[in-house]
Amino acid sequence: MPAAIIDFYTDFLICSTGATTATGLSNLLEGSISHDQVTRFLSGPQFSSVDLWRAVKPLIREIESADGVLIIDDSIEEKPYTDENEIVCWHYDHSKGHSVKGINFVTALYQTGEMAIPVAFELVHKKEVYTDPKTGKEKRKSSVTKNEHCRQMLKVCVQNNLQFKWVLADSWYSASETMSYIRGDLCKGGRDIHFVMPLKSNRNIALSLADKKRGNWVKIETLSLEEHALQEIWLEEVDFPLLLCKQTFTNEDDSSSVLYLVSSDMNLSWEQMTTLYQRRWKVEEYHKSLKQNASLEKSPTRTVTTQTNHFFACLLAYIKLEKLKIKTKLNHFAIKSKIYCSALQRAFQELQVMQNSLTGWSVSA
Repeated sequence: MPAAIIDFYTDFLICSTGATTATGLSNLLEGSISHDQVTRFLSGPQFSSVDLWRAVKPLIREIESADGVLIIDDSIEEKPYTDENEIVCWHYDHSKGHSVKGINFVTALYQTGEMAIPVAFELVHKKEVYTDPKTGKEKRKSSVTKNEHCRQMLKVCVQNNLQFKWVLADSWYSASETMSYIRGDLCKGGRDIHFVMPLKSNRNIALSLADKKRGNWVKIETLSLEEHALQEIWLEEVDFPLLLCKQTFTNEDDSSSVLYLVSSDMNLSWEQMTTLYQRRWKVEEYHKSLKQNASLEKSPTRTVTTQTNHFFACLLAYIKLEKLKIKTKLNHFAIKSKIYCSALQRAFQELQVMQNSLTGWSVSA
């Protein structure tokens, strides 16, 4: 029965356009699965990244490629009206420039060919409560950083013998320790794994090994680096050179933005490096679909366990959508729209039947 409940619940997450409650699913199935059965599923045992790998492993073995990429990124499932706990708390949202209340999650997304599948995840648990000396207010913090979560997930992916060549991430994960871990620990078993990541423009770099040893650091933003040019650089606490390139973008308001990319593969061209990093966009599509098509933010769950299990089910719902995408040649939003349109047609037909049963009554203009 738990497997059947998970299957029905994930279908419910895809089909639903409103709150995803236990009562709603039970009513949809006309009581064949009770409200209590759904509640017991959500209340435990608590699912983890290990369970996700067990669920996706058969699919991954069918699609994996030695040239696959592993994308590490985090996002926030906003829950402004839910009581605070160790996972529902305040997190800084870089896209909004301020803190929001919700669940902060980190994902390892495996991308190869047309598919992008989550293979590992971690929810940020802020168990430690402290008093902010500036404001005097109580705040929460996690004992594990997101870079530590990143390195742990990379380690597990290698232990699971997942085939990938590249690690892609944003500037939050471009810590020297993470870079060294990828080229050091992850490659100890004979693997040759590289990364492409952006660096913040105020990051200190050396232009040669000799400059690094002498402590001659300059900020990236001071370099006269031409578009399409490549520059060998060195970072503190990183024992190997990196390849740096610059991309300039024009924003909607005609202002320009600069992205500085670095890679551990010194043989890449500018085109290869920028094309590789473009594959990171898949994680943005994943976050958007998880929230809008898999009902991530639609659950009224309130405890750490029920919220974790709902999140896990949303990952499975996303994977179902990804499979349907390949089969139907439709993207996730088109699939959701088609389901909604079909449901609306059925509702319209039901209304016509109900109205046709009325006699001697009509609505006048």
